[in-house]
Amino acid sequence: MKDKKLWIFAGTVLVIFCFNHIFGWSSYISDLDNLAFFKQGVRENLPYAIAVYTLLTIAGCTFLALPGITFAVFAGLLFGPVLGTVCCSAATTVGAALAFGAGRFFLKDSVKPMVSRNRYLNKWLFDSPEENKLFVLAITRLVPVFPYNLQNFAYGITDIKFSTYIIGSLVFMLPGTAMYTVGAAGFADQENRVLYLTIAAVLAVGVMGIGVFLKKKYIQEGQYGK
Repeated sequence: MKDKKLWIFAGTVLVIFCFNHIFGWSSYISDLDNLAFFKQGVRENLPYAIAVYTLLTIAGCTFLALPGITFAVFAGLLFGPVLGTVCCSAATTVGAALAFGAGRFFLKDSVKPMVSRNRYLNKWLFDSPEENKLFVLAITRLVPVFPYNLQNFAYGITDIKFSTYIIGSLVFMLPGTAMYTVGAAGFADQENRVLYLTIAAVLAVGVMGIGVFLKKKYIQEGQYGK
C-alpha cells in the first residue's frame, strides 16, 4: 500500500510537470508582463483579483514548485505592502498545508523508513521533542538550506504536529514574505519608495540576523547532533 501511494504521488507530479511543460503554466504565473492584466483586475474588482491571486499562488507553490519570492513580488506590486503581505502570507501558508498533507499521506509510509536510517536526520526530525522540531522549522524557514517548496513536502514525512507546522510556517515565513512584498511595493510606489525600501532593508537585516543566529546556535554547535 505504501509503495502504491508513492507511485501515485510520483505519477501525479510527472503528469503536472508534463502539462506545465506543454501549457507553460509556471511561465505565465511568473511572467511580470502579465502584471498590467492583474492590475486592471485590482482596479475593477479587488475581491476577485485577490481570489485569482490566491488560487494561482496556492497552485504555483504547491504543484508547480515555483519560488515563493515570485508570489511575494507579485503581491507587493499588485496590492501594496500591507494587503500584499497578508494575501501572500495566507496563500503560501495554505499551499504549504496542502503540500504537507500530500507528503504525509503519500510519502511518509515509504520515505520515513529510509530517512530515519540516517542517525542525524532521525535525531533532528523524529526523535527530538516537539519544541525542538519547532526550532528546526524556524531554521529551515529563515535560513535558505533548501527550497521552501521541497520543505513543505519533506515536513509531511516527519512526526511534527500539523498545528505546530502551520503556525510555525506562518510565523517564520512572514518576515521574509514582508521583506519581498514591501520591497516590491517600494519599486511600484514612487511616492513612498524610500520608506518602503528602508523597511524592506531593515526586514532583510533582521531576517538574516535571526537566521545566522539560529544556524550558529543550533546547527554549528551541533545541539541536534548530540
